[in-house]
Amino acid sequence: MSKPLADRVRPQNLDEVAGQKHLLAQGKVLRRIIESGEIPNLIFYGPSGVGKTTVARIIAEKSGKKLYHLNATTASTSDIKAIIGDLGGIDTAGGVLLYLDEIQSFNKKQQQILLEYIETGDITLIASTTENPFFYVYNAILSRSTVFEFKELSPDDIVEPIKRAAEFLAEEKGISVTLPEDVAKKIARSASGDVRRALNTLELCVLTCTSDGAAEVSDEVCEQLLAHSSVRYDREGDEHYDILSAYQKSMRGSDPDAAVYYLARLLAAGDLPSACRRLMVCACEDVGLAYPQIIPIVKSAVDIANAVGLPEAAIPLADAVVLVALSPKSNTAHDAVFAAMDIVNSGKGGSVPRHLQNKHFDGADQANPGQFYKYPHSFPNRWVEQQYLPDGIKNMKFYQPGDNKTEQKFKEYWDIIKNRK
Repeated sequence: MSKPLADRVRPQNLDEVAGQKHLLAQGKVLRRIIESGEIPNLIFYGPSGVGKTTVARIIAEKSGKKLYHLNATTASTSDIKAIIGDLGGIDTAGGVLLYLDEIQSFNKKQQQILLEYIETGDITLIASTTENPFFYVYNAILSRSTVFEFKELSPDDIVEPIKRAAEFLAEEKGISVTLPEDVAKKIARSASGDVRRALNTLELCVLTCTSDGAAEVSDEVCEQLLAHSSVRYDREGDEHYDILSAYQKSMRGSDPDAAVYYLARLLAAGDLPSACRRLMVCACEDVGLAYPQIIPIVKSAVDIANAVGLPEAAIPLADAVVLVALSPKSNTAHDAVFAAMDIVNSGKGGSVPRHLQNKHFDGADQANPGQFYKYPHSFPNRWVEQQYLPDGIKNMKFYQPGDNKTEQKFKEYWDIIKNRK
């Protein structure tokens, strides 16, 4: 089986690498490190298909060191020990450069085995990860490495590699390949920042459109193939949390267009539970008391979505997402309860006031026996002034009314009842 197109046309120098100008443009730090020839331990962090492996290979070729490549998802401790066993040999006299893909999949013990040889300089480590290394990589390795973040590529970044790959396919297959500019841009836009995905799509287009020694990539064929392409989405990875974060922040920010887009991203990946959970949280946290009726409405929409399942679940969820996005916002109840939780966790407060306790007798040592609870319904307007908070925090205010119509109406009512006006 031939190698994927992305491997067959992999850039041979830094100028051919798509995007990452913040790292690889002339004068940028990573480029200067690479060109110096003195390679430190490096960790490349970013989504898949953005050039991490390509840059690591270019570094290895320039370093003069023997290159080993392990993927931590499949490599074992014995693979690490095999590399260590090669140290000191004739072919490793110039040093060893280990490119370790998906380092987050190595457990702490495996990372510790490498640490000793990284510290002595016998092994130069270039590791890549799609996860945040500050959460997943052993601290001792992090402290001995420099982390560079690779950014998701824009469609403009991907167009040039697509054109270069089309020329490569024409030469490789001995055919003429016609790739209209608008089709190249469509493939680039559909790739979600992943060059590898774009090149896979291109190769399928060329294969589908080849006839009589020529391939004219049509917009129609491109559309058909893109309709069946998978959405890049990992429920356990950073992108999972990025999409969920954008989904909730778009509703909170009252942008219905962005909110339904991120909903669509979640549902395309089959992640109905996360879409429902964040929607309910947003209704309570971000709309809250500005429109309290929204909470049972959203819960009903979620119940319907779970009852009908995908793909129809998208319809009630879209109704609820747009409603949350367009509703007035208030996080006053959210702020109140978390302020109260801070007090509780700090140990402040104290005992429940005697008149609120669930007991109706006093011990012999009680100087002023009696519960003295005032039943509000026995007083005008069903309210009477009495202390409810513990003595240590009796004057604290956790809830502050929002400036929305609903909370201001409540405030106006209680200001009158409590003679504040």
